[in-house]
Amino acid sequence: MDTWNITELAEFSSIQKAKKGLCKTKWFNTVLVCLETGLEIPSRPEPYDVCFYVIDGHGTITVGAEEVDVARGSMVFAPANIARGIKSRNRLTILGIQQPH
Repeated sequence: MDTWNITELAEFSSIQKAKKGLCKTKWFNTVLVCLETGLEIPSRPEPYDVCFYVIDGHGTITVGAEEVDVARGSMVFAPANIARGIKSRNRLTILGIQQPH
């Protein structure tokens, strides 16, 4: 069994996103995404489904033409091949649960 302490793993950079792979299986991948206030991951399509679960912070997640404000406890699904992006308004920690790729 593997366990992770997300609080201890969270790392932030004032100039770029911090993305860390946590677990990769044949059924899913999990990644930890940490965005300092004001940073963003520009919207672009990716070839896999993903659920974003907001662990802490505030921001906006864009999926296709839709934007949703997110905060702790929010979860957003983004299907494969649809543009998605993330913008942090207040230091944002997100767990991404992805289709394996």
